[in-house]
Amino acid sequence: MRSVVAAGAEALVVTHAPDVRYLSGFTGSSGAVALVGGRAALFTDGRYSTQAKAEAEGVRVVIDRRVPAVQAVEWLAAAGVKKCAFDAEQTTVVALESMKKAVPGTLRRSFLVATEGLVARLRQVKDEDEIERMRRAAALGCGLFDAVLQYVVPGATEAGVAAQLEFMARLAGAEAMSFETIVASGERSALPHGRATDAKLPAQGFVTLDFGVVLEGYCSDMTRTVHLGRGNEREWDVYHSVLEAQQAAIAAVAAGVRCGKVDEAARSVLRGAGLEKEFSHSTGHGVGLEIHEGPRIAAKQEQVLEPGMVITIEPGAYLSSGAASGVRRPGSRARGSGPDANAFGVRIEDMVLVTEGGCEVLTAASPKAWIEL
Repeated sequence: MRSVVAAGAEALVVTHAPDVRYLSGFTGSSGAVALVGGRAALFTDGRYSTQAKAEAEGVRVVIDRRVPAVQAVEWLAAAGVKKCAFDAEQTTVVALESMKKAVPGTLRRSFLVATEGLVARLRQVKDEDEIERMRRAAALGCGLFDAVLQYVVPGATEAGVAAQLEFMARLAGAEAMSFETIVASGERSALPHGRATDAKLPAQGFVTLDFGVVLEGYCSDMTRTVHLGRGNEREWDVYHSVLEAQQAAIAAVAAGVRCGKVDEAARSVLRGAGLEKEFSHSTGHGVGLEIHEGPRIAAKQEQVLEPGMVITIEPGAYLSSGAASGVRRPGSRARGSGPDANAFGVRIEDMVLVTEGGCEVLTAASPKAWIEL
């Protein structure tokens, strides 16, 4: 509660579902947690009566027909609270107005104090139980990549490959996918977020698979790029430049290191390969109960990595038709019949646990070496 006090409040109301789960264990879609002093209460409706009592730990459970956030604010006001913090990033204007109306008129104007990400910041550092869950989620994802390669064949559709992967994920015990599965092939691999379509996989070209599963509430996230047919010189060079950038960024990860330094480790390799402009996104992000959490691994980010954080390292290069016909770098391996001007993209992503002395790659079981199918 020190962060709450620092914000000028004495209590906190939490409505964002992942934050509610983190604080109470409750996994329902409608709930709010109120915290004041050493007391905590979970508010939800009758649909979740049995579930809330079974899941919630260390909190009082209150079942009511009204909106949970309204119940929580009323409870805090009745307890004598004068100022209550809420997360402005996760509260809609409509919800805020409802919460204000639940406060007695004399307190209404000053009761609710806007803050940002108080619980989200706590969630960035995982405990041992959370880390073990994420290890299991990552391992499940690695197994899926190995299994889905049999379906990555010329003529198959991107959507068909995604469907096979997601079907196998559910059979393997995944509760859901972490996000909409990305399968982007041929020229569509140049789209950083190329959702799976009915486009057919080419006889020759890259296929990017970016996917994750939810297991025991926690997300996994990984990307692998494979090649159908024999790659040409430019494709080979770009792939290995991205791989080198990814390995450099992973090597930079350790407790006490600024997020911007990790990003620069990847970016500097791609800059040296003439691919900096083709790297159009940040190097990574935190993962946990949500697929995108803090910290942000991006340029000029001053946040320092802490032991227990789980982040992604995912540099990429996305080349337009013109850029794809670049000059081969010295020492590259000659392949195929020469550069191809068609657009293509490469991304390689791992989940990484920050440790005191460095890091642990949670998705290390999945190969990153060049794969031709």
